[in-house]
Amino acid sequence: MMNFFYNLDIARAGQIGFQDPATPIMEGIIDLHHNIFYYLIIITALVMWMLRQILVEFNYRWDFPKTEKDIKERNNYLLLNNIAHGTWLEIIWTLTPSIILMLIAIPSFALLYSIDELIDPAITLKVIGHQWYWSYEYSDYNDIINDSEINFDSYMLNVDDLNVGDLRLLEVDNPIVLPINTHVRVIVTATDVLHSWAVPSLGVKVDAVPGRLNQLSLFLKREGTFYGQCSEICGVNHGFMPIVVKGVKLEDYLDWLKSKI
Repeated sequence: MMNFFYNLDIARAGQIGFQDPATPIMEGIIDLHHNIFYYLIIITALVMWMLRQILVEFNYRWDFPKTEKDIKERNNYLLLNNIAHGTWLEIIWTLTPSIILMLIAIPSFALLYSIDELIDPAITLKVIGHQWYWSYEYSDYNDIINDSEINFDSYMLNVDDLNVGDLRLLEVDNPIVLPINTHVRVIVTATDVLHSWAVPSLGVKVDAVPGRLNQLSLFLKREGTFYGQCSEICGVNHGFMPIVVKGVKLEDYLDWLKSKI
């Protein structure tokens, strides 16, 4: 019950819902889940009612007839069994699932389109997966003349290096810093084996494939520290490749850039 009082930007013990969304994409994913769950509840209730009718009306009353009506229905079984078609029933149970699928498909296609859409990014972040750490490059700020660039490796912190309140297996030495309310393009690749760059609160999970560039867009709507992990089995230390993304105000982001350049 205490989960309701936390800011769920990380997974917590006993949590059964989503982490708090920080991007429009994650908000859309949660809304789509809730919409589909509405239909799921209706379908589950209908199926359970049908099972009850089958077990009680056709099984129990067949084996243990108690009233004259039960006995009469049992005697008329052969007559009822010859009914092979129910036109309206067949039309209903064919059209109803089709309509439900259409109601689910329309918002699904809209969400898929919005996930793939890239809106004039102001910042480009390159993510490179290694065994077993991440590298990040802010290629927009590379200065060839002065030979300066912003790139760094991000390793998981050992237990001995954690401070009070830090999260075991999730903290890194160099987190990503991104400004809020800014369109960001993220290019993901790898140098050795398959990895997957995944941050649940941001609604992103993209494979890092050697020799290939995958692309996604981010738009952080609020400040916070968002945690993720490699989500593709990539070797013995697969479980020790955490991801930390810090969403900050634009002014704080510019100050961070100055410290890196």
